[in-house]
Amino acid sequence: MDIATIIGLVGGVAAIIMSVITSGGSLMGIIDIPSVFMTIGGSFCAILIVSPMKDVLHTFKVLGKVFKIPDFGEKVLVQNMVALSEKARREGILALEEGLEDLEDEFMKTGLRLVVDGTDGAVIRTILESEMDQVEARHMVYINIMTQWSGYAPGFGMIGTVLGLIGMLRNLEDKSSLGPNMAVALVTTLYGSLMANWIIGPMAQKLINQNSQEMRIKEMIIEGVLSIQAGDNPRILALKLLTYLDPKSRKAIEADVLKD
Repeated sequence: MDIATIIGLVGGVAAIIMSVITSGGSLMGIIDIPSVFMTIGGSFCAILIVSPMKDVLHTFKVLGKVFKIPDFGEKVLVQNMVALSEKARREGILALEEGLEDLEDEFMKTGLRLVVDGTDGAVIRTILESEMDQVEARHMVYINIMTQWSGYAPGFGMIGTVLGLIGMLRNLEDKSSLGPNMAVALVTTLYGSLMANWIIGPMAQKLINQNSQEMRIKEMIIEGVLSIQAGDNPRILALKLLTYLDPKSRKAIEADVLKD
């Protein structure tokens, strides 16, 4: 569970409540059902126009990832790659075929299978990079939907405000209602801004960050696979892969993988 996401959502609610209370306002003053329909419903309909229904609906499933800390197993990956490199140098490339199906990472499995088949290094890189690009393209479908939604929400907030102002201006004879009606009209703008800047926009950015982490891991795998294919010394392979890790993670495993 990614506690940072929970803190961000709960903390945002607390900040809004405290802001309203300390300013002398009322929580009921910022609750308006028509504004909810306009901002959430209207902006959701807009993304349905832009993207296929199946992609939009699947986006809600993808959003579950923002509540999880992704574990791509960088440390284990380096250790496995070094072990495979040692095995290849000791027993030959064909020895890697044994136990290949036991690997959990399909991307690594694909690369090593190409190595066992005797595929040229340039071809291996092309195939794996093409597969990596396709994975990222699928991720970006849902990230783009979220980004578009965060862009449409403020616009529908403004539309709701304009509609509220129109209704208010039609009843100018009732002076006592001008203030309350203006407040309600502005609530729609508030909802649109909150959706874009507190919920949808930040969630889309977290998905972008997670995608970047996954692509970095796939780059590590490509580097390791090509190093094995080229017959590099396991120590050289380890040094190549360790450059992808942050200092703390690198220090934690380099004593094991760089042993003499």
